[in-house]
Amino acid sequence: MDTTPTRLQQLLTFYNEDPNDPFIIYALATEYRTTEPQRAMEYYQKLLDEHPDYVGTYYHAGKMLEHLQNPEEAEKVYRRGLQVSRKAGQMHAASEIQQALNSLLGLDYEDE
Repeated sequence: MDTTPTRLQQLLTFYNEDPNDPFIIYALATEYRTTEPQRAMEYYQKLLDEHPDYVGTYYHAGKMLEHLQNPEEAEKVYRRGLQVSRKAGQMHAASEIQQALNSLLGLDYEDE
């Protein structure tokens, strides 16, 4: 019988040991993204509220909000993410967030 903890169990243990580590919170959100989107969003929201400079949150939180049928909040998250990523000098992240925002707003001009 395999008693090796799952990745999720390991992350939850790490989280219980240090609930303020943004990387662990992000990893938990990522782990829940496909199986429990609402729970994933709770972790993304915790990052947005408590670790607003954690650039990696914005793209995925926006996408999750889109998935949860909340485009208005997704737009707000993307726009804030653009500000945060540019301020941090993370232009690649800013570009990805801009593309997500453009797509949300119907401004992606790809040829069909």
